[in-house]
Amino acid sequence: MAECVQCGDFTKYSGGLCYKCYKGKESGGAAVAEAAASPTAIRPAKERGDNTWVYNLIKGRIAETLVEQLFLSLGFQVFKYGMENTIPGIMDLLKGVRDEVAMEIRRMPDLVVYKDGKAHFIEVKFRASGSFQLRDIDKNQDYPYQNALIVLVSKKHIKCISFLELEDGKEITPTCRNYLGGRKEFETDKDKIIEYCQYAVKFFENV
Repeated sequence: MAECVQCGDFTKYSGGLCYKCYKGKESGGAAVAEAAASPTAIRPAKERGDNTWVYNLIKGRIAETLVEQLFLSLGFQVFKYGMENTIPGIMDLLKGVRDEVAMEIRRMPDLVVYKDGKAHFIEVKFRASGSFQLRDIDKNQDYPYQNALIVLVSKKHIKCISFLELEDGKEITPTCRNYLGGRKEFETDKDKIIEYCQYAVKFFENV
């Protein structure tokens, strides 16, 4: 039986949320803030005895939720686009499959955000180190979403870089100034982003 990754109750899809947690997630920043009030909710896998893959999946889901709610709070329409949302259940079917179509499906960006007549692919990543390079997303030089923007959530910041910038040799480092609030594509509210950075610090301080 599939269990909710948040509360452990029954859910339709493995690795997903139950209806109650999903609706709570939809309620916006308040739900994020409530969860952030409990920094011990996430502990290293070795302390919990859980599978490392599951632990990393949960970290990624939390980062994705933070970014999703951030864009919603900034007035964007947000659409889930990753493979588990666009093609429910396919994640289990593609385990061990390495053909071209399967690899392209796996690399579908997590979100599409839309505002003022413009849409953007958003790939959300969490890195405790605060670093991200081209090889982290394009090891084989065949990444299909070349107009994607990578939003990197770390223990201190939320930064952003385009795939094309990565191809040009740029990267995200702990000291770079690639802050999401500085992206011309979004003209974002820097104070709101700082608020969500504080949520990230609460969630990931023990990671």
